[in-house]
Amino acid sequence: MFLALLRSPRFAGLFWCQFLSAFNDNFVRNLLATLVLFRLGETNAGALITLAVGIFILPSVVLSGLAGEWADAYDKACVARRLKIGEIFVQAIAAAGVWFGALPLLYVALFGLGTIAALFGPVKYGFLPEQLKTEELPAGNALVEAATFLAILFGLVAGALAANRSIAPTIVAAQLMLIAIAAYAASLFIPTRGAAAPGLRIHRNILGSTGNLLRELLAEVQLWRPGLAVSWFWLTGAVALSLVPVAVRKATGGGIGVEAAISGFFALGIGIGSLAAAEFARGRITLVWVPTATLGMAFFLAGLAWSTHAIAAAQGSDASLADFFDTARGLLIGLEVFGVAAAGGLFVVPLFATIQARAAPDKRARTIAAVNIQSALFMVAGSLATALLQSRFFGLGEPVLLALLGLGNVAAAAIIRRTIIAA
Repeated sequence: MFLALLRSPRFAGLFWCQFLSAFNDNFVRNLLATLVLFRLGETNAGALITLAVGIFILPSVVLSGLAGEWADAYDKACVARRLKIGEIFVQAIAAAGVWFGALPLLYVALFGLGTIAALFGPVKYGFLPEQLKTEELPAGNALVEAATFLAILFGLVAGALAANRSIAPTIVAAQLMLIAIAAYAASLFIPTRGAAAPGLRIHRNILGSTGNLLRELLAEVQLWRPGLAVSWFWLTGAVALSLVPVAVRKATGGGIGVEAAISGFFALGIGIGSLAAAEFARGRITLVWVPTATLGMAFFLAGLAWSTHAIAAAQGSDASLADFFDTARGLLIGLEVFGVAAAGGLFVVPLFATIQARAAPDKRARTIAAVNIQSALFMVAGSLATALLQSRFFGLGEPVLLALLGLGNVAAAAIIRRTIIAA
């Protein structure tokens, strides 16, 4: 089914459009994070990287309601194409930031990319049930998640390498622009289907529409509960992605190559976990593996907390990739990062397929938008809480915070088993 979907005109255009857009997002985000971590010193690196995650996520809180209405009121393919045109202009800002070495411009570009991602989310996940059969949904979602995190892998590696002083800014700027143009070209192959709710009125009050969507989601218990679990996944992912690079850097002195490799393990794990979820489902919509996957995330997060809780590496040391993986500790950290991510992929794919299958066709994009709003609120709250706990007021280190996140997943597994699986 995977190969058949990748060859199908119903799916291929969205697949490649999403892949290239996710590459863009993470190219810029990891370029910014690497510059902060390796060029501005480590004094405020944790808080600055967490701030970058929050800036990228924030538009989803405000704009997902509008995004859901647009995706239901208009043809999703047309909405995707307009967004990808906008992405070209945002990438031009990022290219200028690279050209002039201006971090503020990169933060502005990151906010713009977060805005486009927020508006594209309901289009992406609302499109799949329109084009795919119910038995194809787990495989379709798995491929989208795998493509997203494979693009994250390439984007993270490219962003880390682009921060290297040996790479000319002109080359990096040209790469940013070419990928944005390619994403727009891919959107031209997304098939048109017409609007799901052509008479839908778009609310001018963005916050009002956001509130309405959240209230409607809360009223649908069979949608809200799996949506809440999806939101917990995104909180876990956002916090872990902000903590792990700093924890590894402090504990091992790993250089840019190590950070890129760790990011690669995370992306590869999500992709493999997502594909495994579709294989386990075998065309069925089932949540039976979700509590086990939650405990898997908890286990590997606890392992990361233990592996990075050690005497800090020598200040200014930059361990090479070969040195890092030549040690048992380095191999263990890589395995634990992979494990967290693989469990996450196994966790989120069946939940998204369940939401898509249960949502009413004429409200599907708005339902997904409501879940995205809720997820964004979780991620922003998690990022802010993490930044506060890292600050001088509390001074908690990254290993302690990873351990707390693992304990949170143990509690989440019990809640999911009782409220979603048992129900």
